[in-house]
Amino acid sequence: MKTAGFDILYETFLLGIRNLRLHKLRSLLTALGIIFGVAAVICMLSISEGASADELRMIQLLGTQNVIVNSIRPTGSRQASEEQTALVEFGITSEDLALIENTIPNVNKVVPLKEVSFAIEYRDERVDWKVIGTLPEFFNIVNIKASYGRLLTSLDMEDTKSVCVIGADIAKELFKFEDPIGQSVWAASPNGKRPYRVVGVLEAVTTAGAPARGVEERNLNREMYIPFATAKTLYGDIMRRRSSGSDERFKVALSSLYVNAKDLDHVLSVSQMVRRVLERGHEKQDYEIKVPLARLKLAEKKKKNQQYLLGFIAGISLVVGGIGIMNIMLATVTERTREIGIRRALGARQRHIQIQFLVETVVLTMCAGVFGVMLGYLSSRLINSLAQWETIVEPWTMLVSFSLSALVGIFFGMYPAMKAAKLDPIEALRHE
Repeated sequence: MKTAGFDILYETFLLGIRNLRLHKLRSLLTALGIIFGVAAVICMLSISEGASADELRMIQLLGTQNVIVNSIRPTGSRQASEEQTALVEFGITSEDLALIENTIPNVNKVVPLKEVSFAIEYRDERVDWKVIGTLPEFFNIVNIKASYGRLLTSLDMEDTKSVCVIGADIAKELFKFEDPIGQSVWAASPNGKRPYRVVGVLEAVTTAGAPARGVEERNLNREMYIPFATAKTLYGDIMRRRSSGSDERFKVALSSLYVNAKDLDHVLSVSQMVRRVLERGHEKQDYEIKVPLARLKLAEKKKKNQQYLLGFIAGISLVVGGIGIMNIMLATVTERTREIGIRRALGARQRHIQIQFLVETVVLTMCAGVFGVMLGYLSSRLINSLAQWETIVEPWTMLVSFSLSALVGIFFGMYPAMKAAKLDPIEALRHE
């Protein structure tokens, strides 16, 4: 009995396929709505995925596992006047560095930064950009590499070498027509000038100084980096800055700290512990804490909302295609009323008629789904090539789009199939 039932179902399936093949043009036109609907879903989601991936990469350049602490001048601190020289002390101290390194768990590395100059000179050219002492690990935790030359090394630290790595903008501004590697640039300050040999140039960082994207971070393109040991040995904590008749002195041990957490799960807890440590040692708010991970999570949330919106808009075209299929199938039921009556008279049951029409609809939509996935993938590649937009077609996007096409076929094919199955055999045979 089970074998006979299976044979009937199999013959019903073949009959549904045969009816589709007999009306090739109508089947194709009916399927076009689903084909373009699936292709639209894939194209729109691939564009959204590409744009989101680009933004996430930019934020990740800041180091999503980092907690950034910057020294800031507290409000209400004394300004230098023309008659006197003021000494203003603020910011992160070496004691803060040691305390964070020794007391906070789940910290991979704490990298200090020390500003030693606010101007860089080469021959007759001068740019008012910062010179900063740091550790070799800094470049790893901010995900930046050398475009040519090399980065700072542990040997530079041990020997307190007078070498430097310069940002991309500095290389363009000071070395327009020559190779900067091996050249000597000067870190200029009111305390004097010191030469540093260029050993590397950083790659251009697109996120640096991009407040329009909500990222307020140092401009790595316009900074020069020297070994932290060299900065600590050659420069004291007291810096001078002269402007319009005043001579201001300020004492800042460390300009910034990059606290690198062991993994993303610990970033927020590390940031909270860093805040508590600094609150105990600083009476005034002379520091600020930034967490790039918070910006990353906001971007990911925006990405999901955008995917839902675009998926909903593209899904409307699938619904429209499904309505078109239901309309055609209802017309087919009317057209094949006499055929249905003959099959019922020969012993076919209601479920056999229902399965036949449902098979036709589902096969039609699934074939349309396959072609829609292919068209969507090729269209996304074409957009990538012609418009230079990054598009990413994820496997789950194709799977979801194909599954939706099958569900549309079942949902919109159910009513015509039920209507065909409920036709009265005698009335169907009288139909001309």
